[in-house]
Amino acid sequence: MAYQVLARKWRPHNFSQLVGQAHVVTSLSNALQNQRLHHAYLFTGTRGVGKTTVARILAKAMNCEALQGVNPCGVCDVCVAIDDGRFQDLIEVDAASRTKVEDTRDLLDNAQYAPNSGRYKVYLIDEVHMLSGHSFNALLKTLEEPPEHVKFLLATTDPHKIPVTVLSRCLQFNLKRLSPSQIAQQMEFILQQEALAYELPALKVLAQAADGSMRDGLSLLDQAIIFGNGAVLYTAVIAMLGTVAQQPIADILYALAQQNAAKLLTIVAEVAELSPDFNALLQQILQVLHRIAVYQVHAVGLDAMEAAVDHEVIITLAHQLSPADVQLYYQIALMGLRDFEFAPDPQSGFEMVMLRMLTFRPVIPSESAIVQATYSKELKLPTVNVQAAPKPLVTETRQGSAQTQSPETAEANWPNMIQAMKIEGLTRQLANNCILESIDAQVCNLVVDVGHQHLCGGVPEAKLLQALQKFTGHPLKLNIKIAQSALTTPAAELSQQRADKQQAAIKAIDEDENIQALKAQFGARVMPGTIEPL
Repeated sequence: MAYQVLARKWRPHNFSQLVGQAHVVTSLSNALQNQRLHHAYLFTGTRGVGKTTVARILAKAMNCEALQGVNPCGVCDVCVAIDDGRFQDLIEVDAASRTKVEDTRDLLDNAQYAPNSGRYKVYLIDEVHMLSGHSFNALLKTLEEPPEHVKFLLATTDPHKIPVTVLSRCLQFNLKRLSPSQIAQQMEFILQQEALAYELPALKVLAQAADGSMRDGLSLLDQAIIFGNGAVLYTAVIAMLGTVAQQPIADILYALAQQNAAKLLTIVAEVAELSPDFNALLQQILQVLHRIAVYQVHAVGLDAMEAAVDHEVIITLAHQLSPADVQLYYQIALMGLRDFEFAPDPQSGFEMVMLRMLTFRPVIPSESAIVQATYSKELKLPTVNVQAAPKPLVTETRQGSAQTQSPETAEANWPNMIQAMKIEGLTRQLANNCILESIDAQVCNLVVDVGHQHLCGGVPEAKLLQALQKFTGHPLKLNIKIAQSALTTPAAELSQQRADKQQAAIKAIDEDENIQALKAQFGARVMPGTIEPL
């Protein structure tokens, strides 16, 4: 007997055998039980999730002579004929090979005639989106006024290409992509029935490679059985797929958590000797980072089948990495994956992504400075923010000498008063460019430089007087003198502080060991204007 591939041999023959499409099974089961069958069904979804399989099971259930609940019996003449592909009242059409309007008209010419032996005449049109516009028009006429004995089952991977006039006359069911755990569990069941040896980690790798498609997963399983000479082993599957084992992924993330650049580059060099797909490796790291982030937020419900490493590795890394680190690493990896094709070679592109993770990570605040690295969302360039430690409050006396004031004497500190009065706009700009000469319960004397005399008078001065009266609790008067002054205004002090912070940020970047290593090894340079103090 000729060998039958697993995807065909283990194709579901009833609703109870379907994997991962409970929402579709529930709706169709209710329709069958209550005899509320629509005349047209549209099944959508990616390849290999069971669209045509569901349609065939529904066609059997519609015509089965001994329906078992909602499942076709599988032994009556109708079920056997449909399984063998010789049931005359099930007309299967591949729309990709019959796109012409003449083909559609020929197909529908016999729709008016009663079924030969079944209850319904069922038209199953696969990849229906491939029909031409005229073919859809020909089909639409029958869909509008179908005979009672005719049912249409349509399947497609691209429902957006189907005219809305056709969509509006169909019940649409979207079949979901299968999770790696669902695919791996089905593989395990099949291998047990086939009495073949297997290793669970090998099934996990195959399920990840299936990318949500059961058919693709079973095809890979067939290939793995042949490659392993009748057994599905982890090492054989890794060699067959050309993927990297989970341990290097864990080691890479451990090196990141330890901020060990030398160890990280050594691991990458060792992995490169296996000629891996670095793009796929980065995707696996993204999957692990995602599972770590989920575990940090919600520790229960972690499915080991969903990640590229063991459950214990994820838990360990979740405690070694802060949530901020995980989010930053994920974003850097995502950006690196998008730009991978522009790298000179895959290995250097992967190394640069890892080095970015080492370089641009949040640093614990210190007394001298806080250096925080982020990515510019628009330019995709690193923006390093440096925040200087708070300085003591400094004021200028009338003679020009600086003195430090304590919070107890803050009421005489003009910058503190401006902050406390909560003034905004031109009023705050006027106050920031003034010097406090004297203040008591009767009058407040301010001095403004001639370069900012245009701010005096009008609404800003009136609002400043109102704020001063509210702040002091006295109905004092406000006098503002215009004169040349060598004293430092709050505005000038703020400007100097910003300049100092900017210089501190630039100095911190220039002296950073990781930045210097990037410049030395890769000829990197800091883009002008991308360093900003926080």
